[in-house]
Amino acid sequence: MKKLLLTTAALLMISVTFAQTYVLDKTIPLTGDGGYDYLSIDKVNNRLYVSHGTMVNVVDLVTETQVGVIENMKGVHGIAIDNKANRGFISDGRANAVVAFDIKTLKTIATIPVTASGPDAIIYDPFSDRVYSFNGESKNSSVVDPNTLKQVGTIDLGGAPEFAVSDGKGKIYNNLEDKNSLNVIDTKTLKVIQNYPLTPGGGPTGIALDEKNKRTFSVCRENKGMEVVDINTGKVVATVSIGSGVDAVAYDPETRLIFCSNGDGTTTIIKQESPDKYSVIQTLATQNRAKTLALDTKTHKIYLSVANTVAGSRQAVPGSFKVLVYKQQ
Repeated sequence: MKKLLLTTAALLMISVTFAQTYVLDKTIPLTGDGGYDYLSIDKVNNRLYVSHGTMVNVVDLVTETQVGVIENMKGVHGIAIDNKANRGFISDGRANAVVAFDIKTLKTIATIPVTASGPDAIIYDPFSDRVYSFNGESKNSSVVDPNTLKQVGTIDLGGAPEFAVSDGKGKIYNNLEDKNSLNVIDTKTLKVIQNYPLTPGGGPTGIALDEKNKRTFSVCRENKGMEVVDINTGKVVATVSIGSGVDAVAYDPETRLIFCSNGDGTTTIIKQESPDKYSVIQTLATQNRAKTLALDTKTHKIYLSVANTVAGSRQAVPGSFKVLVYKQQ
């Protein structure tokens, strides 16, 4: 009986591991040419927004096909969705502006100038009902009212920001790339109330939040590591090795998997065994420079944007832009 129990337990462990292995599902071809940055998912309307040069490609996540584009910008970085107002917001870095659009029609509503240089990451915070662009060159955040379509504030960040995440309860967590640290922003006062070092991490880019366990995951390029921070204490409680050239990270609270997309053609998939214990369970082969991703927590699929490059260079092959879709096996 003991042997049988051990065998059953072993088989269960194998099946769990197998179920959490990711494989390529399909490729979604997208129109246009140019550089690419963040991806964002509208969970309510099942749409994927993909930044792409001077435009945003829009994908229906049910059919996994392109259904539209938002065009005529100067240099797109990120996309934030406000389902309450039925509006989306795009950071146009080269225009020093935030572009608002209707998420039903995909038509541009307004171009909102911000008093900053280089809007990059952008998020919507439901607690404050505000949109925040994170401006790398100005080292601050521009606060936009999604209803009046006006800038209503500026937050001094004390360093060059990368991505940020909201807890939906009044705080935003934001990586400072040049300071190797993590900001805690109070959305009531529009001020940084804490700054936590990410040592041994260096050059943090993407960030994700485990709201239940009060942990943030900051992925760092300099040490090729993911730093896990206890946001109650500000302490780094774990460092996990990942690939090189990382840009984005996503956390799936149901499967407790963390996805780190790396520019070296891999995505490091990490299992959260406990709030302070983590292990790499798969190094998923993707494509060189597929360094940004979005996670659909409904289907557990991940989406990475990339273009083919001319051999021996970083020059994109015209007409090759696409999204790679990976699913659980």
